[in-house]
Amino acid sequence: MTAVLSSGSHAVSATAGTAPDTALSVTFDGVGRSFGSGAGTHVVLRDVNFEVRPGEVLAILGSSGCGKSTLLRATAGLDAASTGSVRINGTAVRGIDDRCAVAFQEPRLLPWQTLQANVAIGLPKGTSASEGKAKVAELLKLVELDSFAKHQPRAVSGGMAQRASLARALARRPGVLLLDEPFGALDALTRLKMQDLLLDVHRAAPATVLLVTHDVDEALQLADRIIVLGREPGKPGATITQTITVPGARPRDRASAELARMRGELLASLGVDRH
Repeated sequence: MTAVLSSGSHAVSATAGTAPDTALSVTFDGVGRSFGSGAGTHVVLRDVNFEVRPGEVLAILGSSGCGKSTLLRATAGLDAASTGSVRINGTAVRGIDDRCAVAFQEPRLLPWQTLQANVAIGLPKGTSASEGKAKVAELLKLVELDSFAKHQPRAVSGGMAQRASLARALARRPGVLLLDEPFGALDALTRLKMQDLLLDVHRAAPATVLLVTHDVDEALQLADRIIVLGREPGKPGATITQTITVPGARPRDRASAELARMRGELLASLGVDRH
């Protein structure tokens, strides 16, 4: 069937199977990504090896330019690895993969459509009208936008627009949900509320989640495990320099002393002084 992956204001089509509606594993096997050739080659990622378990929430941390979003794009099939492979549930990603859905830092909603219509864009092709209407209504309720279904994006707040973007991604019934700094443009209070909402959404629709973020606290609140991408002395490109398992069940206490200790260690590993 033809899958639709939302990217900016355009719909990108690809031929693939039915959306899985269940959490899937993701395996990175020697993944590298370079741009250019010869003396002008720029190595972004090198030798990334990791497996994300079905239903796991994995946070990806690292300094700007270390390849976090590049890794996410390779998972979705929006970009291809130069070396190695990405596999979802054991099957290699080749082109845009409808087992994944992506939510970006900006909502990227169609401004002339209602929130309801924007969410419906994410539905897999072949979804019947009645099934689609019910699914969109279910998702709008899940993200607490059922009272705003007929509103256009300009009539709602940034946080509400981002909730609609998340609902649109979930409409694909993805086995893997890819979140690229999804709350980065929001104010601090709205961001905390969106983090709590994401946990509620994950309980209701437990896809495997890969979350790119610069926010260490966000990673510690949401993730089961955290990988840190960084560069090793004398070697080109970034690779996984640290893997951390976050203790405790979600939702976690934001005032936890253990999380505060881990926060300090993660910030230090990212080159931020602990004052």
